[in-house]
Amino acid sequence: MRELNPGIQVELFGQEINPQSYSICKSDMLIKGHNADNIILGDSFTEDGHRGKTFRYMLTNPPFGVEWEKAQKFIRDEHEKEGYNGRFGAGLPRISDGSLLFLQHLISKMRQDEKGSRIAIIFNGSPLFTGDAGSGESEIRRWIIENDMLEGIIALPDQLFYNTGISTYIWIVTNRKNDDPMKGPVRTGKIQLVNAVDFYQKMRKSLGNKRNEITEEQIREITRIYGEFKENEYCKIFNNEDFGYQKIVVERP
Repeated sequence: MRELNPGIQVELFGQEINPQSYSICKSDMLIKGHNADNIILGDSFTEDGHRGKTFRYMLTNPPFGVEWEKAQKFIRDEHEKEGYNGRFGAGLPRISDGSLLFLQHLISKMRQDEKGSRIAIIFNGSPLFTGDAGSGESEIRRWIIENDMLEGIIALPDQLFYNTGISTYIWIVTNRKNDDPMKGPVRTGKIQLVNAVDFYQKMRKSLGNKRNEITEEQIREITRIYGEFKENEYCKIFNNEDFGYQKIVVERP
């Protein structure tokens, strides 16, 4: 980040439910001279450690397919009582997968100013397609797209994570899509899909389920494809409306 902007002020914040990961992160923050008090231990759903704070950039790799039954009462209460003033106004996904709750949690922490915020979140395939029209998942997706927040989705190779071999996707979400041709490609009202499933090399020695890795050169190429915002064999661009579906029941005698 400092290579891109030498004068940038970097402050890091985070929250982690796993005590060991939390301790490692705190130690890392102390070693690098950051404020370790900005890292909070606890469940993001029930103990929001950064309540009321907003952030410019948010990165997260939430657990894939994590069930949220233990936090169900807390989340449902916030959804019903606070609506869009809370974190989960757009809807609630099925109990067996809380991925889209994490995304709503981050969206609630976006800055509402002229620069806005950007989110990158890694999902498995479930948030893309689970939930019929009118379901919780479908309503959350509809809310995100109708508010022009989904900028792009990048499909990654499988076998990238040591604890699972499933396919994963990066969702890029923002509340300030570029609408100025002088500042780059105009993204307003558009959603970019990038197919990067073939951008990997086999590891010499696998780590559990992690058998593939993306090289630095491939990362630069994926970044270039995303930044150029031009259709090619790896990239397709759609209008928001292209993802709109309605469920219609046709009854025949």
